[in-house]
Amino acid sequence: MNKEFNKGLFLAGSGSFWWGFFGVLYFKYITFIGHIELVVHRCLWTTFTLIITTFFFSKWHIFFKIIKNKKNLIYLFLSGFLIFVNWAVWIYAIATNRIIDASFGYFMMPILSVMLGYIFFNEKLNKRRILSIILVIISILYLVLISFKSLPWVGIIVALSWGFYNLVRKKINIDTDIGLLIESFYILPFALIAFYLITLYGHNDFQLSNPPMMLVIFLAGPMTVIPLFLYVRGVELCGLGPTGMIFYITPTLQFLLGYFYYDEPFSLAKLVSFIFIWIAVVIYLKDLYETS
Repeated sequence: MNKEFNKGLFLAGSGSFWWGFFGVLYFKYITFIGHIELVVHRCLWTTFTLIITTFFFSKWHIFFKIIKNKKNLIYLFLSGFLIFVNWAVWIYAIATNRIIDASFGYFMMPILSVMLGYIFFNEKLNKRRILSIILVIISILYLVLISFKSLPWVGIIVALSWGFYNLVRKKINIDTDIGLLIESFYILPFALIAFYLITLYGHNDFQLSNPPMMLVIFLAGPMTVIPLFLYVRGVELCGLGPTGMIFYITPTLQFLLGYFYYDEPFSLAKLVSFIFIWIAVVIYLKDLYETS
């Protein structure tokens, strides 16, 4: 049992590290093709990668079972829209030197999920979790009132889109990868139309005449799917509580890369706001540790 738990921690930690480190480095590097084309390719090649993994793990029977349920299809259409918003805004943040703002959103997201769980699932809140939620609200209000121009709207959208995405997916409780495949199929027609228009006007960097560049761009799919598999498997082996704590590797690495490696600006107003967030995170993690 302990061996499985440790394996889960390692897998969840690997997925979180991948998202926070390799994911940022890769997508930041590839942003020279333009964030619009990059979003399109992330959608296209994530779908392609998931089709391959569904064949490899022989999960098509699960896929067809899920799509027979109209309720599943409606919820997955909504979650597909939310994951697209999350991907698009996150890549925009990477491309426009707002990695720190995006990390702000991922620091907020688990605490936001606690609030959503209370509102939509009547999940219990204790004093510590209520205090964490209040500190997150204070952090946002501080930026609005003190320095509106510093408001990390990117982080807020990242947090809201990912938080509500998890909320919708919790409503139907299906395999993460198969659900993402169906969501990707919803996005795929729009991605193909966008890719056609980009190609039509000669703005595409993905060209048959440049196989190395095609390969680099294709990696947007595996770079999305691999950390997802690692993290979800970790959750299965050691539970939501421990992996919830480990997830904070992701925004921490994003913040460190944004500030120290990419030299992004970090104003005093943002620092104060982040301090509120970090205090909220510490309180939340202490509560998770003691209740898990």
